[in-house]
Amino acid sequence: MQISKWIISAASAAMLVMAAGSLAQAQEKLKIGTEGAYPPFNTITSDGKVEGFDIDIANALCAQMKVECEIVTQDWDGIIPALQAKKFDAIIASMSITEERKKQVAFTNKYYTTPLALVAPKDSDLTSTEPAALAGKTVGAQASTTQADYAQNAYGKAGAEAKLYPTQEEAITDLQNGRLDAVISDKFVLMDWLKKASDGCCKLVGDVKGTETQAGIAVRLEDTALRDKLNAAIDAIVADGTYKKIQAKYFDFDIY
Repeated sequence: MQISKWIISAASAAMLVMAAGSLAQAQEKLKIGTEGAYPPFNTITSDGKVEGFDIDIANALCAQMKVECEIVTQDWDGIIPALQAKKFDAIIASMSITEERKKQVAFTNKYYTTPLALVAPKDSDLTSTEPAALAGKTVGAQASTTQADYAQNAYGKAGAEAKLYPTQEEAITDLQNGRLDAVISDKFVLMDWLKKASDGCCKLVGDVKGTETQAGIAVRLEDTALRDKLNAAIDAIVADGTYKKIQAKYFDFDIY
C-alpha cells in the first residue's frame, strides 16, 4: 500500500515537473506581430525579410527578457483581432496609444513619441496644416490610424475629402501620381520617405498642431504580466544605451 502511494506521488511529481517544463519552454519564445508596410519602422524587403526600427526594438526587448523573438506580419486592419485570436503575443508596429484602443488591448509605456505631419506635391500652394487650408482638397491617410481619424474629423469637417488606404505606401503612391493634394501621417515616416525619394515630387508642409502621440506595445487585456515584463525591458534598453544605438540607425534626432 505504501509502495502504491509512493508510485502515485512520484508520478504526480513527474507530471508537475513536465508541466512546469512545458510552460517554461512556451515562455522561451515571444511572437511579435507587426505590419511590414510602414518604413522605416517596419517593412518587408525584396527578399522577404522584415526589418526596421520596430523590429530592432522587438529583438532588443526579447534579448533583454532572454526569450526568442518570432516576427509575424499582419495587415494593419486585422492586427488587433489577430492579437486577440492569439496569432501572436504582442504588437510592435508603431501603434499609437489611444483611449479607444485601450478598450481592446493593454499598452506598455511608450517606446517613442511622434507628431503627425502633412506632405504635398512640391508645386502645391499649401503652406499650412490647419484644417481651413485643406478645404476643397483631397487628403490621403492609412485607414484605422490616428491620422485617418484626423483626416476624417478635422479636415473632413473643414471641407476636405479624406481618402483612406489599406497601407501608407498606397497613399504615398497616389500622392506621387497626382491623385491626392496631400497625405497626413507620422512625421518620421514622411521624413524618411522624403529623404529617400528619388523623384523629388513632394515637400513637407509641416507638423499638424496638437497631434503628438506615443507609440506603445499592445498585448491582450489579460496579459498584464507580459506587459509589465515588456515595460521593465523598455526601461532597461533605454538605461543601458541599446535604445539610443537603435535610434541612431534610423534617425539623427531623439524620438523617445
